[in-house]
Amino acid sequence: MRRREFLALTGVTLAGVVMGGYGSCVNASPGANASQPMNAAAYRALRRYAKTPFGDIAYVERGNGAAALFVHGYLLNGFQWRGALERLSAHRRCIALDLMGLGYTEVAQGQSVTPDAQVAMMVSFLDALSIDKVDIVASDSGGQAAQLLLVRHPARVRSILLANCDTEPDSPPAALKKTLEWAHAGTLPERLIAPWIADKDRARREYRDLYTYPTNPTDEANEYYFPPLISTPRRRELVQAYTIGLEHNPLIGIGPLLKRSSVPARIVWGTGDTIFSPVGPDYLDRSFGHSLGVRRVEQAKLFFPEELPDVVAEEARRLWNVPG
Repeated sequence: MRRREFLALTGVTLAGVVMGGYGSCVNASPGANASQPMNAAAYRALRRYAKTPFGDIAYVERGNGAAALFVHGYLLNGFQWRGALERLSAHRRCIALDLMGLGYTEVAQGQSVTPDAQVAMMVSFLDALSIDKVDIVASDSGGQAAQLLLVRHPARVRSILLANCDTEPDSPPAALKKTLEWAHAGTLPERLIAPWIADKDRARREYRDLYTYPTNPTDEANEYYFPPLISTPRRRELVQAYTIGLEHNPLIGIGPLLKRSSVPARIVWGTGDTIFSPVGPDYLDRSFGHSLGVRRVEQAKLFFPEELPDVVAEEARRLWNVPG
C-alpha cells in the first residue's frame, strides 16, 4: 500500500533476530519455516460470518480452548495470519477476523468504520462467539485497535502481542499522507488498489517498503486481499472511509491507561520498517504497565508477521507460557 514514495529494494536478507526481555539471540532466514502456510482456497473454505449489529463479521477459526484474536493491518485481512494460526492452533482457539471496511466483512448499512467503531465491533464480535477474554495478536492499524480494546475493555484481554503498529506519538504515520489525500479525493481505489489487481508485479514493486521479501505479496495473496476492497461501489466507499478514519489519532491520551494495565504485553518489531518510527517499540515497552520487553527482527519490514509466522508463534507461545 502506497503509504509513502516507495524506495527501491536493495537485496534485503534477515541478518538475525535480537531479543529483549526474554534473553538470547537467534537467527532467522527466508528458509526458516519448514512448512508452507495454508493456501487461499483452504483459508476461504474455513471462512465464517458472525452476525453482529455492526454487520456480518468475516473470520477464520482454528483450534480449541482459550481464545486468541488476531487483528490484521491496513488493506489486508485475516489471511495475513494464516501461518500463525497453523502454528498456534494446538494451543489456542485462534480467530482471525476481517475488520470493517476491509476483507470480506459485510458492514451494516450506515455503520461507521472508524477506529472507535472497530473496537466496539470487536467486543460485539466476541460476544457473538461467547468469548469472554482473549489473547490479542495484532500489527499495523490492527495494533492501534488492539491498544484501544485493551484500555477500554481490560477485562476482555488476557495478554497482548504487538508487531509494528501505531503508537500514541505516531498515529497515523506520516507515510500515510498521500493515501489519505487519495481517499479524500475519492480516487483511492483507482489510484492504488485497482492497478495492483491488474498488475501483480506492480503491486510487488510498490510494496517494497512493506514486505521484507520481493516475492510478496504473492499472486495468491494479491487475489485474496485486494479484489474485495473494490468489488462493489459500496466497498469502494468503505475502504476510503476506513482510510479517512485513520487520519485523527485515537490514541491521544492512552499512555497513562496503558501504564495502569496489568495485562502482560510483548512487542516484536521489524527494524527494516520505513512506515512507523523506529522508536515505536521502545515507546510501547515504556508505556505498558506489564511489558515483557521487545524482540527486534533485523531488517524485517512492516508485514513481516505474514512472512515470518514462526517468529510470531514463538513469541506468542512464550507470552502464553505454553510449550513450543
